Amino acid sequence: MIKRLIEKKLVSELKNNSIITMIGARQVGKTTLLNGLKKYLLEKNKTVNIFTLEDKSLLADLNNHPKNIFNYIEFNIPKQYLLIDEIQYLEDPSNFLKYIYDLYHEKIKLIVTGSSAFYIDKKYKDSLAGRKKIIYIRPFSFSEFLLAKKEAELSKKISGFSFWNKQKKIKLLNPEKDKVYWYLNEYFIFGSYPKTVLEKTKEEKKEYLKELHLSFLQKDIFEAGIKNELKFYDLLKRLANQSGKLLNVNELANSLNVSRDAIENYLYVLEKSFIIKRIKPFHKNIRKELGKMPKIYFLDSGYRNSVLNLFEKIDARMDKGQSFETLFFNELNKRNLESINFWRTKDKNEVDFIIDEKYAFELKFNRRKFNINKYKSFKNLYKNIPLNCVSYSDGDGLAIIDFLS
Repeated sequence: MIKRLIEKKLVSELKNNSIITMIGARQVGKTTLLNGLKKYLLEKNKTVNIFTLEDKSLLADLNNHPKNIFNYIEFNIPKQYLLIDEIQYLEDPSNFLKYIYDLYHEKIKLIVTGSSAFYIDKKYKDSLAGRKKIIYIRPFSFSEFLLAKKEAELSKKISGFSFWNKQKKIKLLNPEKDKVYWYLNEYFIFGSYPKTVLEKTKEEKKEYLKELHLSFLQKDIFEAGIKNELKFYDLLKRLANQSGKLLNVNELANSLNVSRDAIENYLYVLEKSFIIKRIKPFHKNIRKELGKMPKIYFLDSGYRNSVLNLFEKIDARMDKGQSFETLFFNELNKRNLESINFWRTKDKNEVDFIIDEKYAFELKFNRRKFNINKYKSFKNLYKNIPLNCVSYSDGDGLAIIDFLS
């Protein structure tokens, strides 16, 4: 099993009484992590019970009353761990979790998983404030991808220095530059969902990605009550073409001939299913800065490529700059960052990413196209936020992978 970066955090949360809630896209590895925790706890001689709510008999019992869990686990144990996969299938997940936590949190540690975050909004009638710890499970980072490729030493080098020590990373990786770029292209083309990475052939990877964005997303469409699937998938393809660009909801509504409310609902489902993410503009009460329209990004480049049916190497793409920006955003999104924003003024001065209001990044596929003088307005306004150019070519591309939390 590939060792995930998030495992250390999950283990550290075991000592607390709060409910560990792992959420993330379908097929992102939540069940594998849950089974990993089971193995870890059994090795520590702990009492562990693991269930999936795809078991209809168990689901019916727990929907009838939370106390029916004791038909499946022993009651008189000083401390036990209850692991439940697919908690969203319960009619009222918050009622079950609140009941067990409030009455038994000293005896039962709950660890649950859920696909598609709209269940958190729609089904959790109680916020469970102070009771739960939400941990987001995302696709492989580049260093995890390399582990899956049995490149342990290269993985260690990749994750050994963050961008802030970029010169150290460049120096360390330059001897293996060709290998890094070879793997990075596969990572970009087919993305970082665990099963996609582990498939052997290109055709198997493509087939799995197609299944992922048609079959699995269809479950979320059905469960979200969306009636017009054709419009939904039309929007998905349009968004794939717009990844990294400003999102104009009114324009999309007009072009698809649907209401603005319908577009907002489709975007909500896609975002809660961890397919896309909207990021807001950065501002500190500067009137000239654009304050309303967000940017849209796909959360996995392979998923986006499948929607577009484009599987070329990144440097052969017509949209290579846009693709590079999406790839970079994916790595940012896999880290414990407080905020990811962009900066743009009404006269179209722009910086691609502002991280935690501390760092700024402008992306250029080719570093020679970066001219620091074009960013004087930003540098004058935000003297305490250093601006870095991140490029794919000319060497600096090796510095961008794997931000350390």
